[in-house]
Amino acid sequence: MNIYDKLRQSPFHLDDTGVEWVRGTLGTMTTDEKIGQLFCLINYTNDEAYLKDLAVKYKAGGVMGRPQGAKGVCESVAVLQREAKIPMLIAANFEAGGDGLVAEGTNIGPNMQAAATGDPAFAARQGEVSAVEGGAVGANWAFAPVIDIDMNFRNPITATRTYGADVDMVRDCGVAYTKACQERGMAVSIKHFPGDGVDERDQHLVTSINSLSCEEWEETYGRVYRAGIEAGALTVMVGHIMQPAWSRRLVPNIKDEDIMPATLAPELLNGLLRERLGFNGMIVTDATTMAGMVIPMSREKLVPYTIAAGCDMFLFAKNLDEDYEYMTRGVENGTITPERLDEAVARILAVKAALGLPEKKADGSLIPDLARAEAALGNPEFKAAEAECADRAVTLVKNLDGILPLDPGKHKRVLLYPLVSTGPSFFAGGQDIAAEMKEALEKEGFLVDIFESGAGGFEGLMGSYQDVTEKYDLLLYVANLATKSNQTTVRIEWAQPMGANCPIYINSVPTVFVSFANPYHLLDVPRVRTFINVYSYKPANLRAVIGKLLGRTQFKGRSPVDAFCGRWDTQL
Repeated sequence: MNIYDKLRQSPFHLDDTGVEWVRGTLGTMTTDEKIGQLFCLINYTNDEAYLKDLAVKYKAGGVMGRPQGAKGVCESVAVLQREAKIPMLIAANFEAGGDGLVAEGTNIGPNMQAAATGDPAFAARQGEVSAVEGGAVGANWAFAPVIDIDMNFRNPITATRTYGADVDMVRDCGVAYTKACQERGMAVSIKHFPGDGVDERDQHLVTSINSLSCEEWEETYGRVYRAGIEAGALTVMVGHIMQPAWSRRLVPNIKDEDIMPATLAPELLNGLLRERLGFNGMIVTDATTMAGMVIPMSREKLVPYTIAAGCDMFLFAKNLDEDYEYMTRGVENGTITPERLDEAVARILAVKAALGLPEKKADGSLIPDLARAEAALGNPEFKAAEAECADRAVTLVKNLDGILPLDPGKHKRVLLYPLVSTGPSFFAGGQDIAAEMKEALEKEGFLVDIFESGAGGFEGLMGSYQDVTEKYDLLLYVANLATKSNQTTVRIEWAQPMGANCPIYINSVPTVFVSFANPYHLLDVPRVRTFINVYSYKPANLRAVIGKLLGRTQFKGRSPVDAFCGRWDTQL
């Protein structure tokens, strides 16, 4: 079957007009234009000269935007789409809502928060809000949903980005997001094939491994990917993750050193994803600046090889001119054959045709209107969904001492221990929220002090135990620890001297631990007997947890993962 016949099938479903647009466009393109289409570059700015270069000099097939204000996004998209000869894919990490691209957008909540409600409808809300708000500012491609499975609590990058560890919930949420998003005109990219969450390492920093057997993989990631593909996902994002069991089955006698991450593994891209799973859509790499892709192969070789191996689109560049030169050489020396180049570009164009971009370019609707965009952002219905998701997700993991609900009559004097990240975070979280929590509690009639480290000395010179037990009625830990850039663990780092803020008073003073950004902190505070997971810090989440701490609303969330980390002592 030729490529044009495939474009009539799922997930593209192109009619005669769409197929002819792809055929005609491809037939008139120069080699340079085809090479340009292979790249999805990045935009951090609305600088017009830079944007024109992306569209005209580099002829990029797409651009991923980082979040900025609505005005800036609209201006950026307007320049890109006016200058581009072929309409562009405009992407963002729409994992939780429109704020993946536009600062004024809604954030329904991270995936784990949506799953903690027990209702995939909130994943559908994520997809709906992403498509409506993102589409309003000119975006048409969501790098979402994340359908990784959080099998290893030590993995530093998956956690709240996933819908959890339950395969059925991950599958159902991924399908719900996919359908809701694509029904509203935005393509999805289910990610990160062949599946993150098994290894305890981060593909940003090292080539990681999905170490499941073929049979285990089929029952978990295979089920999830098949469901997303059957739901019509237009694109799949491939990670820098090895799947040795499938590589060995599909390439008997393959040497260990020849096992590559999926982005560089023809047997995984073609044998597993295309042939076994039946995916006919467009394949995009994860960010090609990640160490996980660059470590196994020289960049000069890997740039064209990832397309030759079966990926259709190359995400980002380490150095624009250099990577374009590497890709061009790969076409010239036959690493990428003319047939493979045309097939990749045809699928990229088919996504654009499936989204109606040629028609939108013709009628001018590719250019976003700022007034209409602003009207679409912050929709009251979406804000209500955000608040409902926050309320239904908060999870009471432990309440063994019956401390809750809190009462300012019994727990008047509070010592608040903030636990926060230092340095830039990959995703939401990490900021010090002690002041916000203090203000919220004091409005309810509590007296709150914030713990400060550095006081006292070492053995024999420390502050008196009774100074704390007699002064406070409640100790409240508030953790907002998120994955930091280049961080390989998400663990609590205690204060000096000698872990001065460790929960050593739990047998003398009622103690509550609230985690806003990571569900696995019981590993480090196993004997804390009242523990709550919130999954994300936002004003809506703060309001939700305060309401539950005070007993105004009930805890409804159920943990999407094993918050006890498989340990017996965390359940004490």
